[in-house]
Amino acid sequence: MGKKSFALAIDGRVILKLDKGHQELLFEIRPETFSKCPVATVYWSYVEIAHLDNAELADLVLEAWSQIVPKRVSRPVLAAAGRP
Repeated sequence: MGKKSFALAIDGRVILKLDKGHQELLFEIRPETFSKCPVATVYWSYVEIAHLDNAELADLVLEAWSQIVPKRVSRPVLAAAGRP
C-alpha cells in the first residue's frame, strides 16, 4: 500500500505485520509456524506458510493489511469479512 509493506515472501515463508497481541500469542502457542522477525524497533512475524491452510493464510494477510491502511478503509472490509 503506497510505500508501506505488510507482507514479504522470503525462502518459503512470509513475513507479516500482524496485530501485536495476536502475534505474541501465536509465537507462544505455535512456535513451529510463527517466530519473531525484528523490524526496526518492533517485531513482525515470520510465518512458515507450509503449516497453514489457504483460509488461515488469507485471514493473516487480511490482518496484516489492516495494520497499515487507515481504519476508515479497513473497517468496512473487515466487517464484510465477518471480523470485528
